[in-house]
Amino acid sequence: MSFPKYDQYKESSIGWLGDAPKHWLATKMKFLGKAKIGLTYSPSNVVDEEGANCTLVLRSSNVQDGKIVFHDNVYVQSEIPENLRTEEGDILICSRNGSRALIGKNAMIDQKSAGLSFGAFMTIYRSDLNHYLFWVFNSQLFKLQSASFLTATINQLTVGNLNSFDVLLPPPEEQTAIANFLDAETSKIDALVSEQRRLIELLKEKRQAVISHAVTKGLNPNAPMKDSGIEWLGDVPEHWAVSRVKFMVQPNDGIQMGPFGGMLLDLDSEDTGYKVFGQENTISGDFTRGQRWVSQQRYEELERYAAKDGDLVLTRKGSLGNARLIEDLPQPGIIDSDTIRIRVDDDIIASPYLEKLLHEASYIAEQITRKKRGAILPGLNTSIIANLVVMLPKHDEQNELLSYLDSESQRFDTLQAEAKRAIELLQERRTALISAAVTGKIDVREFTSKEAVA
Repeated sequence: MSFPKYDQYKESSIGWLGDAPKHWLATKMKFLGKAKIGLTYSPSNVVDEEGANCTLVLRSSNVQDGKIVFHDNVYVQSEIPENLRTEEGDILICSRNGSRALIGKNAMIDQKSAGLSFGAFMTIYRSDLNHYLFWVFNSQLFKLQSASFLTATINQLTVGNLNSFDVLLPPPEEQTAIANFLDAETSKIDALVSEQRRLIELLKEKRQAVISHAVTKGLNPNAPMKDSGIEWLGDVPEHWAVSRVKFMVQPNDGIQMGPFGGMLLDLDSEDTGYKVFGQENTISGDFTRGQRWVSQQRYEELERYAAKDGDLVLTRKGSLGNARLIEDLPQPGIIDSDTIRIRVDDDIIASPYLEKLLHEASYIAEQITRKKRGAILPGLNTSIIANLVVMLPKHDEQNELLSYLDSESQRFDTLQAEAKRAIELLQERRTALISAAVTGKIDVREFTSKEAVA
């Protein structure tokens, strides 16, 4: 959809912005409303849950995708000044945060979020023009000015910063027309984004279902079946073995947890040629990450904990989705105490097949969840891994299943990538539309009139 431009433009007096509609006014935020920094409270005022004389304090986590959400809530039990309570129509802005990317995100206070308070890292902007100004706060006009105040040492927007922001202000009836236009158009875009996100979730569910069916039922729908011996799993192909991981690994440290405590003291911070691999490697699959090394002598002393090509490693702090097959290890190294190493017997099971099971098979995840639920200590251990029940096809069928699952995974990855790209394009369209409307690059008055007639 294309939109007309205004008939006449002039220099906006905001040098970097360029021209603006001739009848629009260039002004500062301080002339349009008032900004207020939020409540400072002590940890002793925080209570576990909502109760009598408690007030919810809105923080950065309560602002998601331009809306107020109620999760990760913090309640305080103290007297809240009236000027630090939200009012319907206020714009709540994240003005200070450890993450620069979150500074400037904002949402409008609605009926549900009115009467609450807001934290000291947040700012309320209050104005009678907020129906229009909300879209200014969500435009490039606001983002570019916000970025100009953030430096390596300053990671916040002060009230003074906000007050100095430049704004282009149309006449009142035009402000309403622009705000109504953006309400309608962004709602359409947001609905399309939601559809794509739902599609991604459905693709993930379908992918998981395909994997689960393949590694428990096989690829031959006519294969004779037998009881797996696991009540919640049901039947598996009759010719498959039902075994445990401990019977599929090499003898002598086939399942090994990394060394604890003093055994890993005196680590080197410079590359000795012998690395310590841990959670950052098992989660990412990138074995170049990390800045921990041991001396050659220490490596030789702890060689039973060494990682080698063909090993599987997983983090003790996770469950499903963190198993990694080591291929082309960049340098020798040992695993740390948060890592479990599995060294399979290749005559029984292919390492890539066990990786697929530990990484994505839901029946493995279910076993881990059940075992961890009754464990004394949190996290995985070698006993849990050793006793996982595995449905085990013959080698040829393992390879056939892997080939099939690789092909299916690529298909789902392609579809998900297309959906993610669609979301990116829609969000780019949304941002461009907002910025064009609030800087007068497009004239939407006729559009909103037609909408009203329709």
